[in-house]
Amino acid sequence: MKLLILGGTEFVGRAVTEDALARGWDVTVFHRGNHAPPPGVTALHGDRLDDLSALADAVRDGAAWDAVLDTWSGHPRAVRQAAELLADRAGRYVYVSSRSVYAYPSPPHQAEDGPLVEPGDEGYAQVKRAGELAAEAAFGADRTVLVRAGLIIGPGENIGRLPWWLNRIARGGPVLAPGPYDLPLQYIDARDMAVWMLDAVEAGLSGAYHLVSPEGHATMGELLESCVRATGSTTAELRWAEPELILRHDIEPWLHLPVWVPPGEDHDTIHRVDVSKALATGLRCRPVADTVADTWAWLNTLGGVAPQRSDRPVVGLDPDVESKVLAALGDGD
Repeated sequence: MKLLILGGTEFVGRAVTEDALARGWDVTVFHRGNHAPPPGVTALHGDRLDDLSALADAVRDGAAWDAVLDTWSGHPRAVRQAAELLADRAGRYVYVSSRSVYAYPSPPHQAEDGPLVEPGDEGYAQVKRAGELAAEAAFGADRTVLVRAGLIIGPGENIGRLPWWLNRIARGGPVLAPGPYDLPLQYIDARDMAVWMLDAVEAGLSGAYHLVSPEGHATMGELLESCVRATGSTTAELRWAEPELILRHDIEPWLHLPVWVPPGEDHDTIHRVDVSKALATGLRCRPVADTVADTWAWLNTLGGVAPQRSDRPVVGLDPDVESKVLAALGDGD
């Protein structure tokens, strides 16, 4: 198989690149050159918005691929330009979209046929929906795979969610643990995502798929306890707090306490989605303990400092705020 990855050097794109190389595929990556791709790929340099000349030259020289994989999350013009350029030179277009494309709020167990937002050039959900439509316009619905991912974690994460929890727990001491303990989580390890997407190319799939773990695959308690075990912290003490106490201290779910969203509409939208379609086509998700342990091992190779995407906010809770909540928790407030 011949694969073109638009990106391919960080997080999801890199996971796909490494898995494709392990399968013996011929892999080309088109990227800006800011990060070195894995050895063994053909690298083309350019800019998705301003300079596709290297990609256009390759097309003129007769390059062709079985599939294109696109992780772009910015202006949909970049998806449209690439898809139009490659429509006659690639068999399939795999676009990494988002579950955010659905009209809010999403009811529990929503499938891929739920109502969608209007496409646009601003707003994450609107931009992703516009990207989906651009891919389908160029390749046709029968040659396009729309990967509507949810929370993505695992080695290589450049958003900072799981790395923040690992580093916080590694510091030890009382740790504010947002409850309830058995709050169900849905996420996808970037490596499991890569496997499914490449399998989808081989199987000739098309259409939209939710790509997160099955509902209840893990809980908040299992995630944080896995962090304690992975870091080997002997002093970390998870102090579980009810959502009401946390929210009274103006702590923003998802941003200040990554991954966590209290029960309610937001939680239903993020962590209670129907993934039966992806499961029926081969999605398999490794245990949360494995994802956490492997992410900690990767973080250690970087001295504990994870990369941070410049277009995403820095996540995490201010230590002074955490101390105030822990104090209130101790007082039984």
